Amino acid sequence: MALKSTVYKAALNVADLGRNVYADFGLTLARHPSETEQRMMLRLIAFALHADEALVFGKGISTDDEPDLWLKSLSGEIELWIELGTPEPDRIKKACGRSTQVVVYTYGDRSVPVWWAKHAGVLGRLKNLKVLQVPDAQCQALAALAASTMSLQCTLDAGEAWVSAGDSSVQIAPQQLAMPA
Repeated sequence: MALKSTVYKAALNVADLGRNVYADFGLTLARHPSETEQRMMLRLIAFALHADEALVFGKGISTDDEPDLWLKSLSGEIELWIELGTPEPDRIKKACGRSTQVVVYTYGDRSVPVWWAKHAGVLGRLKNLKVLQVPDAQCQALAALAASTMSLQCTLDAGEAWVSAGDSSVQIAPQQLAMPA
């Protein structure tokens, strides 16, 4: 019998000082059996960093033709494609061809430098690609906030996020690996 996804509910309050976005989002996240809490919480923070009424989660980790998150225009064009991890360059190139902007949030302090050294030349030429790395310590601290029902406050400024849940607080400061030329 196949394992089923674990469902998490999040009440997310976002205050994005740079974009003047102040909103509450009621989110449901399905965590695939092979997905860690760190990765699931990183999906949640990626949502907060790009918070928009039209931003939605993709079908999941096992789906090849959708990103982790995406934002489509009213006419169905993909405006923002968000990937997590260290995807293959062909997948990123395809995403760059389909979307106005692509953002990749990498994680894994040991694997990301190897992946980046191998693919930086190819990925650095993609004009609508932004690659960021979230350090392991920040991912682990973020995973500690995970609960089946969460109430999170997220304040964003200058590309950094301060996430709090009850008495706990975590700072997430993704480090830029690549920006559009």
